[in-house]
Amino acid sequence: MEQPILRSHLRLRLGKCCYGFLRRLLWLKRHREFARTFRSEPLPYLYFSHRTPLLRQLRGADMWMQRNKVTNLELAVKQLNGVLVRPGETFSYWRLIGNPTRRKGYLEGMQLINGKVVSAVGGGLCQLSNLIFWMSIHTPLTVTERHRHDYDVFPDSNRTQPFGSGATCFYPYGNLMLRNDTEDTFQLNVRVGSEYLEGEWRVSSQPLYTFEIVERNHEMRSEYWGGFTRHNALYQRQFDAGGELLNERFLVSNDAIMMYSPFLASDTYYDGN
Repeated sequence: MEQPILRSHLRLRLGKCCYGFLRRLLWLKRHREFARTFRSEPLPYLYFSHRTPLLRQLRGADMWMQRNKVTNLELAVKQLNGVLVRPGETFSYWRLIGNPTRRKGYLEGMQLINGKVVSAVGGGLCQLSNLIFWMSIHTPLTVTERHRHDYDVFPDSNRTQPFGSGATCFYPYGNLMLRNDTEDTFQLNVRVGSEYLEGEWRVSSQPLYTFEIVERNHEMRSEYWGGFTRHNALYQRQFDAGGELLNERFLVSNDAIMMYSPFLASDTYYDGN
């Protein structure tokens, strides 16, 4: 990887305005394709569920940002819980949530900018997009847009998912979008519990397949410019009801600049997903 280029605040602001305009134009032109129907009752069949802890001990991040993150998650899940993704429709994370502003009740939470932990209004919503992405790649839904941080900020400790199995988000152009190419209707249910952010994809008919995510080619490299980088690829394995492997396909590759030494003792409790 090339040495990172740190953009100025002006450059970042201008880029956000430009790409934000293009994103809103896309939403306007394709508005009929996006999922916007909700159902309070759950669909009959569970496809996949997952949960992640709400509070984690992170080096360099004050706990008040995590407590504020919980408030931000509570507001965001209200805009997503129960949404139906019918055949041919696309789920758009930010189109449903909208701009997480202070006026809507969002608080300052943790956000990563140029590899540094900072506080920003609406910070912490990446935990929700991470959860949805991880659940979605265990279903037949097609990921049409997904982003990952350019920096790997915290070392692993007790990680239960592969590196790079999340999806970062930044309003409005750093989006997570999923298309339903099946003949069934899917429903996203998410909630903030007492200890965990909980989610599930439900479906209108009995699932015919199960999916497993495997990591390939994981490595950490020492770069010529003095830093370390981390790389891997994720693959999705599809099984039938009898457990027979039907297919394996490439999902995503991940490349990130490490903000810690790969030889650092793991005393930070963190799971970026």
